[in-house]
Amino acid sequence: MILNDPLAGQLKLLGDVTRLRILALCERAELSVGELSRALDMSQSRVSNHLRVLRDSGLLEERHVGTSTFLQLSTAVAVNGSERGSLAFELWRTVRGELAQLPEHSADLVRLERVLAERDQSQRAFFERVAGEWDKLAPEFATGQARQRAIASLLPPSLVFADLGCGTGYMAQGLLGLCARVICVDRSERMLGRARERTGIAGRGTEVEFRHGELDQLPLANAEVDGIVCGMVLHHLPALERPLQEMRRVLKPGGTAVVLDLAPHREAWLHDTLGHRHLGLSPVDVAAAFQRAGFSTVEIEPVDDRYQPRRSDSADETPPQLSLFLVRARTGRP
Repeated sequence: MILNDPLAGQLKLLGDVTRLRILALCERAELSVGELSRALDMSQSRVSNHLRVLRDSGLLEERHVGTSTFLQLSTAVAVNGSERGSLAFELWRTVRGELAQLPEHSADLVRLERVLAERDQSQRAFFERVAGEWDKLAPEFATGQARQRAIASLLPPSLVFADLGCGTGYMAQGLLGLCARVICVDRSERMLGRARERTGIAGRGTEVEFRHGELDQLPLANAEVDGIVCGMVLHHLPALERPLQEMRRVLKPGGTAVVLDLAPHREAWLHDTLGHRHLGLSPVDVAAAFQRAGFSTVEIEPVDDRYQPRRSDSADETPPQLSLFLVRARTGRP
């Protein structure tokens, strides 16, 4: 019987012991050409000749980082690859079980473990060496939202949140994709319209609802929401007692209310420019107001951020850096 050319070529490809040894190592770990040469105890030039043939067959895939090339066994050809690549992969699956019979294979595995251990030790040593300078070497994130988004993604996706005094939807936008529903509440119809533009189109799987109403008479049912955010709102209010009581009413048992606001400052121009009623608030006073409203647990947290308002008539002036605080209050469980 005469074998057809494709099959004969694949049999010849995998009839070389060195190529089988390379595939066996690349199946266990992604390796650079240098690491592979050390694990095989061969020169890089000799290994490279075999790698060229194996790459052409579709059995190996490579990744380039600078001047380094990393290789690993490609499993994609088994599903999405060419007929030739799939044939080579099936032949490899058939013969790899016999590699234990090769004395070279056992020695390869011992050397591979040493190579991987050296790699791990080198990486550990690198981070130990740069730990003291890491915050200077590693760039800062542009906004910090990536970190907050990752942490917030731990929340159960079935929750319902309310953004009270939502304004243009800055806080609500950060909740999109993290919960089942967000209810935006504001006393200004125009602000709700801007919030709808900002959040309503790309909800990322979160239903966004908009309700017109006052914070001291919330358009929410008793125990309707799991959580509340209220960002940069309290300093606009004449008093805190009634709005905080309303938060308590609309929260489910065990629910949480979080307010973000300004600490006391001296930027009096914010009265007229941004409608601030108070020049910041004492976090201790806010926490005490939450306790009077019936919340069982109240915590104050500093915020590693600054509020930077700009005067419309002095665009070139450096904006002030105003301190922020966060108060988190929880209702008791039934």
